[in-house]
Parts: sequence; structure tokens; C-alpha cells
Amino acid sequence: MKNYNRLFSGSFATAFLLSLLPYVAANASTSTDTNATFVQSPKLVSATTPYTDTSIWGATYYFTVEIPTGAKQPLQKLTFNQTAGVDTIEFDHQNTIAWEGTSKNQGKKLAVTVTKERTLTVSFDRAIAPGSTVTIGLRPYKNPMAGGIYLFGVTAFPPEQTTGEFLGFGRLQFYAPNMSQN
Repeated sequence: MKNYNRLFSGSFATAFLLSLLPYVAANASTSTDTNATFVQSPKLVSATTPYTDTSIWGATYYFTVEIPTGAKQPLQKLTFNQTAGVDTIEFDHQNTIAWEGTSKNQGKKLAVTVTKERTLTVSFDRAIAPGSTVTIGLRPYKNPMAGGIYLFGVTAFPPEQTTGEFLGFGRLQFYAPNMSQN
């Protein structure tokens, strides 16, 4: 009898919650919030660097983000947060670059402002319209001393929005040069 009561109460709770779905969906689709987040999330297309040896000076880490036409909101800023890797990579904020297009197909340069608190934030002076692709070039002072995989969490923000959408991890791998002389 005890199991029957648990089963019945669990089924009743599930049925009740399912009955609320149409109400929640209707209210969500009729929201008039002008600060709504992206309808279709931007996509982190790639994270690359041509210099994968450890301790190299003058490298650039390229992060390419696609803002789909269905996003409905422009892209105002991106944050980069290192979440994995033996060393903490420090960036030369004043030499951050950005442009429309990919790392291999560079378009018009974009003006950006870069700040560093707990995460590195790249804000576009002019919001990037849906249907665009942008690449941000972050310049470390030098590559990490320890080889391995380094992950950077990338989050996108539309204008005047305090909560962004996590796009995923940019993955970079660095290799220590072979020091043995055989």
C-alpha cells in the first residue's frame, strides 16, 4: 500500500507539472522584454594558434564566433575565462585585435575595449549584427611554460544584458620541445 501511495503521488505531481507547460510556454513566447538574450545562440566556431610550442613570445590565440541570423540580438561582448591548464596565461590587453570574418579570411577591423577582472572581457564598440562572423585575437605575453591542454570558457552577451550565453570551451594544446639530443 505504501508503494502504491508513492507511485500515485509521484504520478499526480508529474501530471500537474506537465499541465503547466502550455501556460509557461505561452507566457515565454509573448514576453516583451527588450533585453532578452539571444533567440538562437552564437556559436564558437574555432580556437586556434599557429604557435603551439611552450614559452613562445609573440603568439596570438584566435577565437572565431558566428552570430546566426536567427539570434535576433546583436553581439556586444565576449568573455574568456581560462578553466584548465597548468599555467595561468596572462594577456597583453592593449594588443587584442578583432575583425569581421575568420582567421583565414579577415574582413574589416573592429574596435574593441578589453578589461580584465576575473575574466578577460572584449567589448565591441559597435554591436555585431546577427548573420556575422567575428574573430578575436588574444595576445599572451608568452605561451605557457608547461605543455598540455588549456581550455578557455567563452560566453557571449547581447547589449545591456548581464547574463550571457556560454558558447563552449576554446581548446588550445601546447607542446614542450623535445630537449633530448640523440
